[in-house]
Amino acid sequence: MKDERLKVIITCEHAGNDIPLEYATNFEAAGEVLTTHLGYDIGALELFEKFKPSADFSLHSTTSRLVVELNRSLHHPHLFSDYMPELSTSQAEKVLNKYYHPYREQAETKIAEWVSKDFTVVHLSVHTFTPQLDGKVRKTDIGFLYDPKREREQLLAARWRQQMHLKTKHKIRYNYPYKGTADGFVTQLRRNFSNEQYAGIELEVNQRFPEANGQDWQELQDALVHTFNLAL
Repeated sequence: MKDERLKVIITCEHAGNDIPLEYATNFEAAGEVLTTHLGYDIGALELFEKFKPSADFSLHSTTSRLVVELNRSLHHPHLFSDYMPELSTSQAEKVLNKYYHPYREQAETKIAEWVSKDFTVVHLSVHTFTPQLDGKVRKTDIGFLYDPKREREQLLAARWRQQMHLKTKHKIRYNYPYKGTADGFVTQLRRNFSNEQYAGIELEVNQRFPEANGQDWQELQDALVHTFNLAL
């Protein structure tokens, strides 16, 4: 049973590939790119919906990452994609104020509210990754991304992997296919909240499962949700 002093927030930054009408013309050249991993995290929304009952608060965005990248900091060179028009400072602020800041502020405000009431917070950020990148096949099934310097994150990731290994034969790696400390939303939140207040884990699942959309994908989703709750 989950500790009653623990709160869980679950987010999904790349849940869809929607393009706002005002930028639709710019994306006419994007073609099928929008339906690939470049446009959104394939299968992430379905997985997020499975996790939602485990959350005390949940949040997702279906605006394509090619409009604005919610999982990057404001100084990141790829905050906006090349498909977006060349934006003036005021135009960029308009995009950020409509899609970026409200999303991040909702999550951060909720975490701050809980922390002010002496709750500890676990944040699960749901993602999927392309099976092949730059000609290199990624053979791992699941990645748990965390900051090795934060003890609660390390412990949660270890417990979760242990529970998954008891239930499935999937290949699981820590901090793969990306480092848990790389630029991102969870990384930013760690700067704002201490190890005792906040633990953030980014879940990465190989898109070959949702792309196949078979029994393995359904069973994997169920296993991830079940073992996450056990790990808590």
